[in-house]
Amino acid sequence: MTRDLQDKPNLIRRVITSSLLLPLLPLQGCGARFTQLENNTSPEARALLTESAAAHGLAGLSKINDLSISYAGKWHTLVGKLQPVLVDSGFRGRSEERWLRSERMVAQAHTGPQGTKQVVRNLNASMGEVIVWFNGEEAKNSERRAAAALVVDGYSLFLLGPMLLALNEDQQIPLVLQLAGAAKLVVGGHPYSCDVLRVHIAPGLGFSAADELELYIDIKERLMRRVRFSLNGLESTRGAIAEVDAFEHITLHEVRWPTRFHERLICPLPLAVHDWQLTGLDVNRGISLAEISGATFVNKAVALANPLS
Repeated sequence: MTRDLQDKPNLIRRVITSSLLLPLLPLQGCGARFTQLENNTSPEARALLTESAAAHGLAGLSKINDLSISYAGKWHTLVGKLQPVLVDSGFRGRSEERWLRSERMVAQAHTGPQGTKQVVRNLNASMGEVIVWFNGEEAKNSERRAAAALVVDGYSLFLLGPMLLALNEDQQIPLVLQLAGAAKLVVGGHPYSCDVLRVHIAPGLGFSAADELELYIDIKERLMRRVRFSLNGLESTRGAIAEVDAFEHITLHEVRWPTRFHERLICPLPLAVHDWQLTGLDVNRGISLAEISGATFVNKAVALANPLS
């Protein structure tokens, strides 16, 4: 075997890694790039967001003061090597999450082979604040903090979809909404015809100043079946585009919750990223802000989310 053939796997790996780390250059040939939106919201787009948020159960969500959920999932191996800070596979295997709606606070307790990771995300500041602990020690590294903020905001978007955007507008977070045609998808083995809702959100996900979204809204049930999004909240992913399928919905507490998720990278190259599922959910324990604000959950926040049957 020649040296060139022996080096081929390493060369491919270096090319992929370089493309992920370059902010914008690799996207020049990417057909999935977002088109620029006009700086105004169309009435039809706003009506679609309102209709979809209602179909997901926004009225029921408004009755939830605190939400406890759990996830378990698996990262695809190559992604962990290319984006180790974002994937953080040593600490992110299964997780417990607590969300306080009125306080706009989210806390995550991750567990992995290297120990525990605790994240507290305060969304009340202009781009929000985040505190991260690894095995009880607070992380000061800016990249780790930015990655944690991006993950919290992404997971909220994937779970809540149009409801999250409607809540953001209630908090005076500006959105630009426009229709972007129709699309046919296969998600979770089922075909869907969807209306596409384009969204410009500022601030964006994590510490991003702004992000672009495409929500694929099923024309029959008006549920979000897929969301495509830019990844501007982390320096090493700026300019990249990914998408998440959300499927196998269940109805609890008057809300339609997706229970299965699949994420893949679209630009700068197609790549499977992450498969995970919602494993537990309960609401209105009476959790206080103080019970989720430290390096561990305490009191009412401690118990695991009720398992889904």
